[in-house]
Amino acid sequence: MKRKAIIEDRAAETATVTADLAGRRLDAAAARLLDQHSRTKLQDWIGAGCLSVNGKVQVDPRYSVAEGDAISLRVPPPVEHLDDAQDIKLDIVHEDKSLIVLDKPPGLTVHPGAGQPDGTLLNALLHRYPKARELPRGGLVHRLDKDTSGLLVVALTPTAHALLTKAMQERQIRREYDAVVCGVMAMGGTLRTAFGRHARDRTKMSVMATGRPAVTHYRVVERYAEHTRVRVRLETGRTHQIRVHLQHLRHPVLGDPTYGGRAARSGRLPDELRKTIAAFPRQALHARELEFDHPVTGKRLAFTREAPDDLRKLMLALRRHVRA
Repeated sequence: MKRKAIIEDRAAETATVTADLAGRRLDAAAARLLDQHSRTKLQDWIGAGCLSVNGKVQVDPRYSVAEGDAISLRVPPPVEHLDDAQDIKLDIVHEDKSLIVLDKPPGLTVHPGAGQPDGTLLNALLHRYPKARELPRGGLVHRLDKDTSGLLVVALTPTAHALLTKAMQERQIRREYDAVVCGVMAMGGTLRTAFGRHARDRTKMSVMATGRPAVTHYRVVERYAEHTRVRVRLETGRTHQIRVHLQHLRHPVLGDPTYGGRAARSGRLPDELRKTIAAFPRQALHARELEFDHPVTGKRLAFTREAPDDLRKLMLALRRHVRA
């Protein structure tokens, strides 16, 4: 008897493998259990790393399932505006047949959405790499906020996308950021919280009593008169995670209007410096380091890009007024 999937939430569809499906290929079993989707579409999603078995991402459709296996499917959102390829300059740090690593400038939105239908990184990728339209999310493996600068890895093949997505989900891709925060931070540490959508403002994220786990490591690099430069390493990758966690520590990212980084500080700073801080147009956050195993060769790849001019000039201005 065919068994319907039990939908636990809007993001995930789950089902349990029954005795009559034991030993079947994963794609065949999933097509029986999640029969609202075609087997062809399920094969595509398996290859894209959207389906897990017992909590572990499985990208091989030939995988043999066992009775009692828990299958979970997260259907990816459709890639919008796939025909809107646009000639937008990209700063490519590394390129091979499987992937690219690029340095995203501040102000560039990664993906089209409400209020930003084009002029995005995805539109630029579709122009430079036309086959990106055949990949989930155009090959994007992770994102940066519009006003965050720095390093991103983008897959160029289905295999690379599936394996990099799996590596990201299994916390095998190392990402480190530079941030300038409000206030003088005494020391570094690790913040482990539950994390989710803000209860009242659904455009924001929040630390909460229940939610998905979020882990952020941070250390002090440089202290200024009323600000601190910190190095932040993500263990998980929740939306706005760094910005929310630093706000939770009462040290919001400087220049971040959403999470308190525009809060007024004391009047002890020189007028010139106060004007420089007030004029900084974005959150002072830069994805500085990216390190991962190449999905095809297995070679360890590591990349570093220093902060762009606007953030470097801000740190220089702050450095001139360090506490004695």
